[in-house]
Amino acid sequence: MSINNGEFIFIKSVKDGIPNRDPLQDSDARRLFPEEDGRISLSDVSIKRDVRDYVISAEPNGGQDKRNYIFVQEKVNEKGKLLGRGSLAESIAKEVGKDKEAKTNMKSVLIDHCFDVRTFGIVYSVKPKFNLTGPVQFGWAHSLHPVDSQYVQGTVVMPSSDIKNDGDEGKTQGTIWTSYIVPFALFIMPGVINAKIAEQTKMSKEDQELLFKALWQGTQHRQARGRGQQQPLMLVHVEYNDPFFRIGYLEDLVSLNPGKEAWRSSGERPSSIKDVSINVEAMLEKIEMYKDKIANVRIWVHPSLKVEGKIDQYKQPLW
Repeated sequence: MSINNGEFIFIKSVKDGIPNRDPLQDSDARRLFPEEDGRISLSDVSIKRDVRDYVISAEPNGGQDKRNYIFVQEKVNEKGKLLGRGSLAESIAKEVGKDKEAKTNMKSVLIDHCFDVRTFGIVYSVKPKFNLTGPVQFGWAHSLHPVDSQYVQGTVVMPSSDIKNDGDEGKTQGTIWTSYIVPFALFIMPGVINAKIAEQTKMSKEDQELLFKALWQGTQHRQARGRGQQQPLMLVHVEYNDPFFRIGYLEDLVSLNPGKEAWRSSGERPSSIKDVSINVEAMLEKIEMYKDKIANVRIWVHPSLKVEGKIDQYKQPLW
């Protein structure tokens, strides 16, 4: 079945880590706003990586129907060498038994068998070259409050190499490490789904549902020490019956209590989800205002999140 035009917002929290570091700032948190604003940000690349890694684990070898391979990933050959775009595409075509078709129409093969190609699009730079704009587009995720990152240091007890000579004292010592971490941050990320573009990439209802499940469970699934503890808290999906309409900027209709100005003026920062609540009343008012253009509204919310606004009629069971 074809999907409807839609948009969504995704809220998650991070404790004791930085989910998206800025290599231009010594791997500190990304800051798109002025320093006095205090908010930090996450790129769409980080969010898409969560989704892709989840699908790779949840749908091994493309899943039962071989439709959910992931094209954009790190994969090595039998010699341990990273595969390029052409080799990755050829390996998928071979696994689904479409080697011959791929030689003349790789675009069709990847659309039919790669979840991330249908949802996020693709730039295929191997001849014959082609590209597809993805029907799903994420915005940057920004913290809902000012955040102070902390510079921390520690040591690794294990020496860097074996001791070869009695006088080689330097090798006996562990390694000192340094890193930035964020004690706590609450992020909101917007996204849109374009129904007309979905027709071109053949994104289906099943793809859409897998996307939302991957957003939620993928946030918890992908592990790395620097990511800290991450928790999905709220996902809102608004579907429209008009393929050319959307409310837009749903993230601006959601607010944090206490608000960012309260944290900025006090100099304090939230340290836990218990310190805040999410107000969605303005968003619900907009949904009511445009209800004639809306086909469906769904909200997934973690039980630990305090929500201001009557969302019971839209609440969905968690995965």
